[in-house]
Amino acid sequence: MNPIKRLAGQTAIYGIPSILTRFLNYLLVPLYTYGILTQAEYGVVNVFYSYSALLMVILTYGMETAFFRFSETHSNRKMVFSTGLSSIMFTSVIFLLLTNSFPKTIAGWIDYSQYTVFVVWFAWILALDAIAAIPFAKLRADNRSGRFATIKSVSILSNVFFNLFFLVLCPWISNNHGNSVAGEFINLIYRPDWAIEYIFISNLLASSITLVMLLPQIMKVNWAFDFTLWRKMLLYGLPLLIAGMAGIVNETFDRLLLRYLLPPDIAEARVGIYSACYKIAVLMVLFVQAYRFAAEPFFFALMKDKDAKVVYARVMDYFIITVSLIFLVTMLYLDYIFIYFIGPEFRSARGVIPILMMAKLFLGIYFNISIWYKLTGKTMWGALITIIGAIVSVGLNIYWIPRSPDHLIYGYIGSAWATFFCYSAMMILGYLIGQRYFPIPYNLKKIIGLLGLTALIYITSRFLAVENLFLGILINTSLLILYLVVVALVERKDIVSLITSFRGKTG
Repeated sequence: MNPIKRLAGQTAIYGIPSILTRFLNYLLVPLYTYGILTQAEYGVVNVFYSYSALLMVILTYGMETAFFRFSETHSNRKMVFSTGLSSIMFTSVIFLLLTNSFPKTIAGWIDYSQYTVFVVWFAWILALDAIAAIPFAKLRADNRSGRFATIKSVSILSNVFFNLFFLVLCPWISNNHGNSVAGEFINLIYRPDWAIEYIFISNLLASSITLVMLLPQIMKVNWAFDFTLWRKMLLYGLPLLIAGMAGIVNETFDRLLLRYLLPPDIAEARVGIYSACYKIAVLMVLFVQAYRFAAEPFFFALMKDKDAKVVYARVMDYFIITVSLIFLVTMLYLDYIFIYFIGPEFRSARGVIPILMMAKLFLGIYFNISIWYKLTGKTMWGALITIIGAIVSVGLNIYWIPRSPDHLIYGYIGSAWATFFCYSAMMILGYLIGQRYFPIPYNLKKIIGLLGLTALIYITSRFLAVENLFLGILINTSLLILYLVVVALVERKDIVSLITSFRGKTG
């Protein structure tokens, strides 16, 4: 089977259930922002998730990618799985013991002494998710994408269900049928003054269900441990840990810095507003994530093929076409569809959305480019590039966030531009260094042309913006069709080949 078709198929299998279920998860954003949470409360939620993202990288310390690498090179794949899982389980238990012993101290460190219980809950969420990481990686390595997608889907659907149960159904029953049998039961478990609490409890319950679903895999482990193999996996993974930590700094520290650099009376509200608009980039994030799930094992499996580099370059072309299309769909219909997924009080940061969308697009390109250091084992380069990106991100955030309100770049607008320049720098450095150590024949003219066309169409849409709803949709749809026509002309040979192949199979 054509390797690019195989990757597309795997991305679809990983992606379609993930996108559909995560879109349901994304629908929690309007639930939160249309009255249940204030701007400040939504800011608290996102600050905790920002900290948890960093801790999750630390708790997995590059073992997922190390598992992929050594599954392909080591003679005993079962030993690789057992060693990696044993390592993660041991460190997760140590983490749980420490966090549950000193929750007040940890809550004080992050300036949330009033939320000590959140520290305990998140410790359990992170430990459960970390332990699940290696079984999930094995499903991907074994190409069991259906099982992977099923468990991920159940996890997300569980989270959505528990959010709706606690935040919608329980108050409705309590208020309208409080004297019924169901109402009396609900009143025993439901606290009307809780909102943030139920968001985190829902996550904890969903993480628990996920690990339970992975138990059949975990129970099959022979629990052998190869210290020499573990040391090699650790040495391979530690640079990825550094890169991952720097990557999370790039991904989430803007919200933490907003909280600490803006005046206290507006900081958490600004974090909430910024985070809500950040969610609009969900389509780009979901595709890149689904693609990464499929691409990483695909790239490693193909590494010994003589035409591997040509395939990697061709994959990049299709990736650019797809993410550019996602960018245009989101931005051309932003004011007609997507902006209504967040409450009116959270829309003042609308200006960050195109900046963040393009930043996420560049991050996706960087992921494609960065495969060279994983394939060659030069993972320290990945760490260095991501650290440089983190320095750019943190430096620009510190400079731009506290500027006076009448300054052109202020607060979350500065954070968005910092993210943009961070991922731009990583993309450029990843390409330049990668071409030195593992040259891949990317078609730069086509890539730059497609990105330029995407930017031109978006700018044209802003220039032609009108207040009339139907005329605006008509103009932007015409621009989207223009993009598709140009892409079809550029890729006409492959399209004809694909149609011919399809007719041959059905004829």
